[in-house]
Amino acid sequence: MTSQDLTFAVLGAGHGGQALAGYLSLKGFSVNLFNRTPERIGSIKLMGGIQLEGEISGFAPLNVVTHNIEEALRGVKVIMVVTPANAHRFLAELMSPYLEDEQIVVLNPGRTGGALEVRQVFKEQEVKAKVIVAEAQTFLFASRISGPAQARIFRIKNSIPVAAIPAYKTVEVVQALRRALPQFVPEDNVLKTSFSNIGAVFHPTLTILNAARIESTRGEFDYYLEGITPSVALILEAVDRERVQVAEALGVRVNTAREWLYYAYDASGRNLYEAIQNNPGYKGIRAPTTLFTRYITEDVPMSLVPISSFGKMLGVPTPTIDVFIRLANLMHGRDYVAEGRTVEKLGVAGMGIKEIREMVVSGGEGSE
Repeated sequence: MTSQDLTFAVLGAGHGGQALAGYLSLKGFSVNLFNRTPERIGSIKLMGGIQLEGEISGFAPLNVVTHNIEEALRGVKVIMVVTPANAHRFLAELMSPYLEDEQIVVLNPGRTGGALEVRQVFKEQEVKAKVIVAEAQTFLFASRISGPAQARIFRIKNSIPVAAIPAYKTVEVVQALRRALPQFVPEDNVLKTSFSNIGAVFHPTLTILNAARIESTRGEFDYYLEGITPSVALILEAVDRERVQVAEALGVRVNTAREWLYYAYDASGRNLYEAIQNNPGYKGIRAPTTLFTRYITEDVPMSLVPISSFGKMLGVPTPTIDVFIRLANLMHGRDYVAEGRTVEKLGVAGMGIKEIREMVVSGGEGSE
């Protein structure tokens, strides 16, 4: 497979989507960019591409810029979904009628249960095309839109674990992706990528625990280094333990938040508080300016709710996580459990651990 026959559709023209579309183009690949609302892509369509800055720079021409999903998907090999996880179900329903055999759908990232949810939607929509669904554990870049048809890539991560459902298809996914993005590495299965979601620990909990400070200062403080005190860190450790315990009940070993800080940033300490304070990578990262941030609106329904839902089904208590879901509901006047990813929506309700593992490893009914 050459750069000429490895083609991409990038769904989502936000900070990440624009950066990824431009990056792939500058690497010599044909890229279609889709966004649901035409306003976001108007200037890109007018210019015929995106001007990239930062880690890689230059004008990146795009093959197609469109708000028509059929046009975006036509004839491409890899479909990179780069949107908040709240949009995954909608996009899965939207693309279902237009999928083609041998296409690969990758969620960047899946948060918790993303690939399971998309696979279940394809099953509900009776998709006949033989497609592979995969999810990345995290997003490849730290990036931002810097102007009309302009994006800046601040940092490219070294390693991005990815897994397909079923797991035996992961090698095929990685072989395709690494022709353009060598940072992608195979992970065991989608349970591992989903429950390695460290954002589930840090984002909603830390935002809620600093609610008064965020509202009174509009986020004018260092989110991690000032927002996490010894007492706050103890609560984060409780959330983290529950995430790890639910994963263990599924037969999956995931890193604790403290272990992750060491592997990702070489930051160590006797406890989570010390490890965070010893991480220079967190210096200068400011808090959200409002409580209506994706750290709650995305990470509660798409990260905490599925962990809690799996826990309830498997008999693993998640009392701390449940408290934060309840607090988020009160703060936003919403029902994030109803909106979020439950075992019912992921297509695993009532299944035993052996059945779930067999499904993610070897596949089952529906699109593969």
